[in-house]
Amino acid sequence: MSASPARARTRPQRPVRGVLAALCCTALLVGGCSRADSPGAGGAGGDEDAASVGRPGPPAGPPIEGRPGPGTGGETAAIAGLGSLTRARVPSGARQALVVTGTGRDSSAGTAALHQRDAQGTWRTVAGPWPAHNALRGWTDDHRAGDLRTPIGVFGLGDAGGLLPDPGTELPYDRDDRFGDSGTGFLDEPLAGSFDYVLAIDYNRVPGTSPLDKTRPLGLDKGSGIWLHVDHGGPTKGCVSLPRGRMRELLRRLDPAAHPVVVMGDAASLRR
Repeated sequence: MSASPARARTRPQRPVRGVLAALCCTALLVGGCSRADSPGAGGAGGDEDAASVGRPGPPAGPPIEGRPGPGTGGETAAIAGLGSLTRARVPSGARQALVVTGTGRDSSAGTAALHQRDAQGTWRTVAGPWPAHNALRGWTDDHRAGDLRTPIGVFGLGDAGGLLPDPGTELPYDRDDRFGDSGTGFLDEPLAGSFDYVLAIDYNRVPGTSPLDKTRPLGLDKGSGIWLHVDHGGPTKGCVSLPRGRMRELLRRLDPAAHPVVVMGDAASLRR
Protein backbone atom coordinates (compact mmCIF):
# COMPACT_ATOMS: atom_id res chain seq x y z
CA MET A 1 0.00 0.00 0.00
CA SER A 2 1.41 3.32 -1.04
CA ALA A 3 2.22 5.75 1.73
CA SER A 4 0.43 8.50 -0.17
CA PRO A 5 -2.29 6.88 -2.32
CA ALA A 6 -3.97 8.96 -4.97
CA ARG A 7 -7.45 10.09 -4.11
CA ALA A 8 -9.97 12.50 -5.55
CA ARG A 9 -12.60 14.19 -3.42
CA THR A 10 -15.06 15.27 -6.09
CA ARG A 11 -17.73 17.95 -5.87
CA PRO A 12 -15.77 19.97 -3.31
CA GLN A 13 -18.47 22.56 -2.78
CA ARG A 14 -18.84 21.36 0.85
CA PRO A 15 -15.74 21.79 3.04
CA VAL A 16 -13.99 18.65 4.20
CA ARG A 17 -13.20 19.05 7.88
CA GLY A 18 -11.53 15.69 8.60
CA VAL A 19 -7.75 15.25 8.46
CA LEU A 20 -6.92 11.85 7.00
CA ALA A 21 -3.29 11.55 6.04
CA ALA A 22 -1.58 10.91 9.37
CA LEU A 23 -4.40 8.71 10.65
CA CYS A 24 -5.38 6.43 7.83
CA CYS A 25 -1.99 5.25 6.60
CA THR A 26 -1.45 3.35 9.85
CA ALA A 27 -5.04 2.77 10.89
CA LEU A 28 -6.69 1.15 7.90
CA LEU A 29 -5.37 -2.37 8.13
CA VAL A 30 -8.44 -3.86 9.80
CA GLY A 31 -10.45 -6.13 7.48
CA GLY A 32 -13.80 -4.48 6.76
CA CYS A 33 -16.46 -7.17 6.98
CA SER A 34 -13.99 -9.98 7.51
CA ARG A 35 -14.09 -12.48 10.33
CA ALA A 36 -11.81 -11.73 13.23
CA ASP A 37 -9.85 -14.87 12.46
CA SER A 38 -9.63 -14.38 8.69
CA PRO A 39 -5.96 -14.53 7.68
CA GLY A 40 -4.73 -11.83 5.36
CA ALA A 41 -7.81 -9.65 5.72
CA GLY A 42 -7.06 -6.01 5.15
CA GLY A 43 -8.22 -2.78 3.67
CA ALA A 44 -10.41 0.12 4.71
CA GLY A 45 -12.04 0.68 8.05
CA GLY A 46 -15.73 0.08 7.48
CA ASP A 47 -17.68 -2.32 9.72
CA GLU A 48 -16.25 -1.60 13.13
CA ASP A 49 -12.82 -0.08 12.79
CA ALA A 50 -12.67 0.92 16.46
CA ALA A 51 -9.69 -1.33 17.03
CA SER A 52 -7.73 0.71 14.49
CA VAL A 53 -5.36 3.47 15.52
CA GLY A 54 -7.26 6.76 15.38
CA ARG A 55 -8.27 9.87 17.24
CA PRO A 56 -11.07 9.29 19.75
CA GLY A 57 -12.30 12.82 19.10
CA PRO A 58 -14.16 15.02 21.55
CA PRO A 59 -15.95 13.63 24.64
CA ALA A 60 -18.94 11.43 23.99
CA GLY A 61 -22.15 13.25 23.17
CA PRO A 62 -25.55 12.44 21.70
CA PRO A 63 -25.60 10.40 18.48
CA ILE A 64 -25.49 12.33 15.23
CA GLU A 65 -28.96 11.64 13.88
CA GLY A 66 -30.11 13.45 10.80
CA ARG A 67 -27.70 15.73 8.97
CA PRO A 68 -30.26 18.55 8.56
CA GLY A 69 -29.74 19.49 12.22
CA PRO A 70 -32.39 20.86 14.58
CA GLY A 71 -36.03 20.30 13.89
CA THR A 72 -37.44 16.79 13.87
CA GLY A 73 -40.81 15.22 13.36
CA GLY A 74 -40.98 15.04 9.57
CA GLU A 75 -44.36 13.57 8.63
CA THR A 76 -43.54 10.04 7.55
CA ALA A 77 -46.90 8.37 8.00
CA ALA A 78 -46.86 7.29 4.35
CA ILE A 79 -43.80 5.11 4.94
CA ALA A 80 -45.18 1.75 5.96
CA GLY A 81 -43.67 0.06 8.98
CA LEU A 82 -42.53 3.16 10.90
CA GLY A 83 -44.04 3.88 14.31
CA SER A 84 -44.53 7.27 15.93
CA LEU A 85 -41.21 7.24 17.84
CA THR A 86 -39.28 6.40 14.69
CA ARG A 87 -41.12 9.03 12.65
CA ALA A 88 -40.34 11.65 15.27
CA ARG A 89 -36.61 11.05 14.82
CA VAL A 90 -36.67 11.88 11.11
CA PRO A 91 -35.50 15.52 10.70
CA SER A 92 -38.12 17.83 9.26
CA GLY A 93 -35.68 18.93 6.56
CA ALA A 94 -35.12 15.41 5.23
CA ARG A 95 -36.80 14.74 1.89
CA GLN A 96 -35.11 11.40 1.13
CA ALA A 97 -35.09 8.41 3.48
CA LEU A 98 -33.55 5.02 2.90
CA VAL A 99 -35.45 2.60 5.16
CA VAL A 100 -33.49 -0.56 6.02
CA THR A 101 -35.74 -3.14 7.68
CA GLY A 102 -34.23 -6.22 9.30
CA THR A 103 -36.32 -9.37 9.41
CA GLY A 104 -35.64 -9.88 13.12
CA ARG A 105 -33.70 -8.49 16.07
CA ASP A 106 -31.04 -11.19 15.75
CA SER A 107 -31.18 -11.56 11.97
CA SER A 108 -28.53 -10.43 9.48
CA ALA A 109 -30.94 -10.22 6.52
CA GLY A 110 -33.46 -7.59 5.52
CA THR A 111 -34.59 -5.19 2.83
CA ALA A 112 -33.95 -1.55 1.90
CA ALA A 113 -36.18 0.91 0.06
CA LEU A 114 -35.68 4.56 -0.86
CA HIS A 115 -38.52 7.00 -0.12
CA GLN A 116 -38.85 10.61 -1.21
CA ARG A 117 -41.11 13.40 0.07
CA ASP A 118 -42.80 15.59 -2.52
CA ALA A 119 -43.71 19.26 -2.31
CA GLN A 120 -47.03 18.38 -0.67
CA GLY A 121 -45.24 16.48 2.10
CA THR A 122 -46.24 13.02 0.92
CA TRP A 123 -43.64 10.26 1.11
CA ARG A 124 -43.46 7.90 -1.87
CA THR A 125 -41.33 4.84 -2.52
CA VAL A 126 -39.03 5.62 -5.45
CA ALA A 127 -36.73 2.56 -5.41
CA GLY A 128 -36.74 -0.90 -3.89
CA PRO A 129 -37.28 -2.90 -1.87
CA TRP A 130 -33.84 -4.41 -2.35
CA PRO A 131 -32.23 -7.30 -0.45
CA ALA A 132 -29.81 -6.19 2.25
CA HIS A 133 -27.45 -7.62 4.85
CA ASN A 134 -26.57 -6.22 8.25
CA ALA A 135 -24.40 -7.42 11.14
CA LEU A 136 -24.00 -11.08 12.02
CA ARG A 137 -25.87 -10.84 15.34
CA GLY A 138 -28.57 -8.46 14.18
CA TRP A 139 -29.47 -5.06 15.63
CA THR A 140 -28.99 -3.03 18.82
CA ASP A 141 -30.14 0.21 20.45
CA ASP A 142 -26.79 0.52 22.23
CA HIS A 143 -24.07 -0.29 19.75
CA ARG A 144 -20.62 -1.14 21.12
CA ALA A 145 -17.36 -1.85 19.37
CA GLY A 146 -17.12 -5.52 18.45
CA ASP A 147 -20.69 -6.51 19.35
CA LEU A 148 -21.37 -7.62 15.75
CA ARG A 149 -24.69 -5.75 15.74
CA THR A 150 -25.86 -2.85 13.59
CA PRO A 151 -27.03 0.32 15.37
CA ILE A 152 -30.74 1.12 15.26
CA GLY A 153 -31.69 4.71 14.52
CA VAL A 154 -32.02 7.58 12.08
CA PHE A 155 -28.72 8.86 10.73
CA GLY A 156 -27.59 11.31 8.07
CA LEU A 157 -26.22 10.23 4.68
CA GLY A 158 -23.98 12.69 2.91
CA ASP A 159 -20.44 11.41 2.32
CA ALA A 160 -19.50 8.75 -0.21
CA GLY A 161 -16.37 7.15 -1.59
CA GLY A 162 -14.87 3.94 -2.79
CA LEU A 163 -12.13 2.05 -4.54
CA LEU A 164 -13.73 2.73 -7.92
CA PRO A 165 -14.31 6.12 -9.57
CA ASP A 166 -17.38 8.20 -8.81
CA PRO A 167 -20.39 6.44 -10.39
CA GLY A 168 -22.21 9.76 -10.89
CA THR A 169 -23.36 10.79 -7.43
CA GLU A 170 -24.11 14.37 -6.39
CA LEU A 171 -22.64 13.64 -2.96
CA PRO A 172 -18.98 14.42 -2.21
CA TYR A 173 -17.07 11.31 -3.31
CA ASP A 174 -13.60 10.23 -2.12
CA ARG A 175 -11.92 7.83 -4.56
CA ASP A 176 -9.07 6.21 -2.64
CA ASP A 177 -7.00 3.03 -2.89
CA ARG A 178 -7.42 2.49 0.85
CA PHE A 179 -11.00 1.35 0.30
CA GLY A 180 -9.66 -1.97 -0.97
CA ASP A 181 -10.52 -5.07 1.08
CA SER A 182 -9.54 -8.73 1.00
CA GLY A 183 -9.99 -11.91 2.98
CA THR A 184 -13.24 -13.76 3.60
CA GLY A 185 -16.44 -13.11 5.51
CA PHE A 186 -18.38 -15.12 8.06
CA LEU A 187 -19.57 -17.56 5.38
CA ASP A 188 -16.10 -17.81 3.82
CA GLU A 189 -17.29 -15.56 1.00
CA PRO A 190 -14.64 -13.32 -0.61
CA LEU A 191 -14.71 -9.69 0.50
CA ALA A 192 -12.93 -8.26 -2.54
CA GLY A 193 -14.99 -5.43 -4.02
CA SER A 194 -17.04 -4.77 -0.87
CA PHE A 195 -15.77 -1.20 -0.67
CA ASP A 196 -15.86 -0.42 -4.38
CA TYR A 197 -18.68 1.96 -3.43
CA VAL A 198 -19.44 3.10 0.12
CA LEU A 199 -21.71 5.60 1.78
CA ALA A 200 -20.90 6.70 5.32
CA ILE A 201 -23.71 6.43 7.86
CA ASP A 202 -23.48 9.32 10.32
CA TYR A 203 -23.04 7.15 13.39
CA ASN A 204 -20.10 8.20 15.61
CA ARG A 205 -18.42 10.21 12.87
CA VAL A 206 -18.07 13.83 11.75
CA PRO A 207 -20.43 14.64 8.86
CA GLY A 208 -18.83 16.43 5.94
CA THR A 209 -15.68 14.30 5.92
CA SER A 210 -14.54 11.33 3.86
CA PRO A 211 -15.83 7.93 5.01
CA LEU A 212 -12.14 7.22 5.80
CA ASP A 213 -11.94 9.95 8.45
CA LYS A 214 -11.14 8.43 11.87
CA THR A 215 -12.55 11.09 14.22
CA ARG A 216 -15.01 9.45 16.64
CA PRO A 217 -17.07 12.00 18.65
CA LEU A 218 -18.61 9.33 20.91
CA GLY A 219 -15.31 7.58 21.61
CA LEU A 220 -13.94 4.31 20.26
CA ASP A 221 -15.96 2.12 22.63
CA LYS A 222 -19.18 3.09 20.81
CA GLY A 223 -17.98 1.51 17.59
CA SER A 224 -17.41 3.21 14.27
CA GLY A 225 -16.99 2.80 10.54
CA ILE A 226 -20.67 2.01 9.94
CA TRP A 227 -21.19 2.21 6.19
CA LEU A 228 -23.51 1.24 3.39
CA HIS A 229 -21.40 -0.76 0.95
CA VAL A 230 -21.44 -3.45 -1.75
CA ASP A 231 -22.88 -6.76 -0.59
CA HIS A 232 -20.49 -9.71 -0.44
CA GLY A 233 -23.11 -12.40 0.12
CA GLY A 234 -23.05 -12.68 3.89
CA PRO A 235 -23.42 -10.88 7.22
CA THR A 236 -21.31 -7.84 8.06
CA LYS A 237 -19.60 -6.76 11.27
CA GLY A 238 -21.84 -3.69 11.65
CA CYS A 239 -22.50 -2.17 8.24
CA VAL A 240 -25.46 -2.49 5.89
CA SER A 241 -24.71 -3.93 2.45
CA LEU A 242 -26.65 -3.77 -0.82
CA PRO A 243 -26.14 -5.50 -4.19
CA ARG A 244 -23.56 -3.74 -6.35
CA GLY A 245 -26.04 -2.37 -8.86
CA ARG A 246 -28.29 -1.09 -6.09
CA MET A 247 -25.41 0.73 -4.43
CA ARG A 248 -24.66 2.48 -7.71
CA GLU A 249 -28.33 3.35 -8.15
CA LEU A 250 -28.59 4.67 -4.59
CA LEU A 251 -25.52 6.87 -5.00
CA ARG A 252 -26.95 8.32 -8.21
CA ARG A 253 -30.37 8.97 -6.69
CA LEU A 254 -29.32 10.69 -3.47
CA ASP A 255 -29.47 14.48 -3.54
CA PRO A 256 -27.53 16.43 -0.89
CA ALA A 257 -30.11 19.23 -1.15
CA ALA A 258 -32.74 16.73 0.03
CA HIS A 259 -30.76 16.04 3.24
CA PRO A 260 -31.00 12.24 2.91
CA VAL A 261 -31.14 10.00 5.97
CA VAL A 262 -31.15 6.29 6.65
CA VAL A 263 -33.81 4.86 8.96
CA MET A 264 -32.62 1.43 10.03
CA GLY A 265 -33.39 -1.36 12.45
CA ASP A 266 -35.27 -4.59 12.81
CA ALA A 267 -38.94 -4.45 11.84
CA ALA A 268 -40.24 -4.54 15.42
CA SER A 269 -37.97 -1.69 16.50
CA LEU A 270 -38.95 0.49 13.55
CA ARG A 271 -42.63 0.04 14.44
CA ARG A 272 -42.10 1.71 17.82
